[in-house]
Amino acid sequence: MDIAGNWLVGQKSTSLKKIERDLSSGISSLSFTTEKLGKYDSTLVSMLFKCHNFCRQYGISFKIDTLPQGLRELLKLAVAVPEADSAKKIGYNTHNIVRMLGERTLGFLDSCTMYAGFIGDLTITFSKAIFGKARFRMYDLLTLMQRTGPEALPIVALISFLVGLILAFVGAIQLAKYGSEIFVADLVGIAMVREMGAIMVGVVMSGRTGAAFAAELGSMKVNEEISAFKTFGISPIEFLVYPRVLALILMFPLLTVFADVIGMLGGMAIGIGMFDIGYEQYMNRTLAALDIVQISTGIGKSLVFGAIVAVIGCQKGLSAENSSLGVGRATTASVVQSITWIIVADAIFAVAFAIFDI
Repeated sequence: MDIAGNWLVGQKSTSLKKIERDLSSGISSLSFTTEKLGKYDSTLVSMLFKCHNFCRQYGISFKIDTLPQGLRELLKLAVAVPEADSAKKIGYNTHNIVRMLGERTLGFLDSCTMYAGFIGDLTITFSKAIFGKARFRMYDLLTLMQRTGPEALPIVALISFLVGLILAFVGAIQLAKYGSEIFVADLVGIAMVREMGAIMVGVVMSGRTGAAFAAELGSMKVNEEISAFKTFGISPIEFLVYPRVLALILMFPLLTVFADVIGMLGGMAIGIGMFDIGYEQYMNRTLAALDIVQISTGIGKSLVFGAIVAVIGCQKGLSAENSSLGVGRATTASVVQSITWIIVADAIFAVAFAIFDI
């Protein structure tokens, strides 16, 4: 095979289909003449690599010694390193629904197994922490509490105020038909402390903090920092995951109480501004509608929601693939799964509260 001229990206070269057609014509060996070869880049190396694979597939002897030394070395390197599994394109047969369903089911079971192992390791770490044997830095815990708590107040305040405002506006319009605008205080207060406060904090923190945890730990895995911890005998669960989970669980109830108050202020703005409800009337009606049981249900949910966001974010980060694409997928998956499981958990709470008449 005569290789002549320049082989550069963007320049017209011999079609690979023509080369394969010539190779399939019954030849037993393939050698090269390169006296007229000009400049070349990866275009030529890629062509030779594909020729090599074609020759190996059909039992044709590939005379690599007839190539220049530089091309020989590049081709030997390309042949010696196998293709990474993550680089292979995965093709799905859209017509084979059974196969797709099976693959999704196996993936879900693998995910459940990983989560079970992760939660087990985290439970052991919490048990060790009770006896003061968990290895982590208090400075890291305080820093994470600062990041997940006070620094999240502005976005939580904005979202909660708007949610309270919307609840009051929609509810008051309906109540005004019966001359009962004052009961908008009951509506907003109960809705915020029982449901919306904890849920909105969970959704906001899933996108803000859970995604940050997944991206941080995923980047550390890509940079081999997680492997370095294991090499030094330091458990990543104790040193990295435990402070994040504990910080988020501790901050979630405080953020939820803050969101409840701001949401009720949003409802008050509508009640006072649009329906001429007095400030004292609104406050008295709100305090009359709420009790310790109403408030404790929302705070209890927030503890569970905080654990969900932290566990999913950290687990996705530690299980991310060793690439920037893998880190991006882990971050996206952490947000989607956190919000999904928050809604599922809230539905379970709703059924349980209805059964026990709470």
